[in-house]
Amino acid sequence: MDVLYFAWVRERIGIPKEKVDTNATTVAELVDELRAREERYAAAFADLSALRVAVDQELTDFDAPLAGAREVAFFPPMTGG
Repeated sequence: MDVLYFAWVRERIGIPKEKVDTNATTVAELVDELRAREERYAAAFADLSALRVAVDQELTDFDAPLAGAREVAFFPPMTGG
């Protein structure tokens, strides 16, 4: 599946997008797999309360299932101005 990173998440990880082969069944399990990769991922996913997630372009929670998902995106909360 495609995993997309936006704003400071992208800056910490160093790439905007990657293809990930995963056995994760939920977003939280995917995050655990990513954190275990290396320090830059661990830093990006250190505080999940500072992140939002979308699965196939729909906002969801970290306990959302990944079955059939083609894309997961991580980004900070949106602010208006």
